[in-house]
Amino acid sequence: MTTTEIILAGGERLQVAGGVQQVEARIVGAARGSIMELAWMTDAETGRQIGINPDHVIMIRAAEGDAEPS
Repeated sequence: MTTTEIILAGGERLQVAGGVQQVEARIVGAARGSIMELAWMTDAETGRQIGINPDHVIMIRAAEGDAEPS
């Protein structure tokens, strides 16, 4: 399974299911949506749905060992 690491403003790191471009699209979509719209992802470790506030995302990157094609 391809995973992406999301780093939040508070330093918290999340591993979510999906490739970097897919995760980025969800974050950008939520940021462009209504006020306080969350970017919904699947936690790669637990399989549970998590909502991420796009205003708190500092960086995303392919998880270690999950290189994405350019």
